[in-house]
Amino acid sequence: MPGPVISGYARPVQQPIDTKAPLVLAFPTALADDVRAVLAIMPRSRLEPAGMFSVAVRGEQVAIPSRLYNDEPPAGAVASLSPRQGTVLHCLYTRHHDGMVRQRHLEAIVGAPEPWIVPFVVQLAGEYVLEILVVVRDGLRDLDTPDTGHHLAYGQFLVDNPALFARTQRRVVSYWNCYHRLSYSSFQGYPGCVVLDLLRFAASARAGQRWAALTPAGGGGGRLDGYC
Repeated sequence: MPGPVISGYARPVQQPIDTKAPLVLAFPTALADDVRAVLAIMPRSRLEPAGMFSVAVRGEQVAIPSRLYNDEPPAGAVASLSPRQGTVLHCLYTRHHDGMVRQRHLEAIVGAPEPWIVPFVVQLAGEYVLEILVVVRDGLRDLDTPDTGHHLAYGQFLVDNPALFARTQRRVVSYWNCYHRLSYSSFQGYPGCVVLDLLRFAASARAGQRWAALTPAGGGGGRLDGYC
């Protein structure tokens, strides 16, 4: 069918962009049907997901958005999802541009040990919202207990993704130095420091050797040049 005619010229009708399609790639292929069920109830967004980052989950590469802009679906639609589909939804909305939305959905998944949930939690450890760091810290308390589901899942993920873990460590220090140093003069008292200690414990146990700490050795002191 020809497009509308304006001043004698036919202009093709633009098709809406499917901004949700790339989100299937944020999870292992075994979850594809569950992800599609979640995407079917998510409202459309005028903006595409931003800043995809790639990580390995049990040997499979996934591509997770740094931010997405879809509104949250209505409660009735969420109630129609299976438990696993609900967890997929929570994972996706931990990438939302609104920090309060990220925090709310993080609280629903931080206690779960499934390997495909881990990258969503680790990514939040490297962000700037203090309240989110506190949720991560409290939710990962058992990482220093060997052989728990959390300990094994996080340790394996970090060993498989050392570049992401190194970047996360640097980001935690950077955000402390830039935004939270007045409240926490010592890095060792900062919630993000506790999170990194827990993550390194799990990674060290899985790797069979001490994991490098890319963080300050002591608190206080002057500005950390190069972090901001």
